[in-house]
Amino acid sequence: MPMNRIYAEREPSRAEVDALPGATLIEFGTPWCGHCSRTQPMLEAALADRPDVRHLKIEDGPGRRLGRSFGVKLWPTLVFLSDGREVARLVRPPRSEAIVEALGRQREGD
Repeated sequence: MPMNRIYAEREPSRAEVDALPGATLIEFGTPWCGHCSRTQPMLEAALADRPDVRHLKIEDGPGRRLGRSFGVKLWPTLVFLSDGREVARLVRPPRSEAIVEALGRQREGD
């Protein structure tokens, strides 16, 4: 699946996320966040060779339940899931290699 470039119009419930099969990357952030913008090229590079990864781009903030259920405090926060189970997490990743490494943990979890 390709990388999502826009934030989802609808935030899924935690139950929906927990039930997702396979590899999923949830990106929590906002369109106006500078850290989030700087992370986009790294995400694109890391996801280029992983069409098997579902990418959910979720706008976070006050009143957003999904981010709270994952304990998100800073943006961007990347949560890597394998069959709905968290296998890795990155907060403000410094380089694309860190994202690639975390994506590799999803394969280990399969």
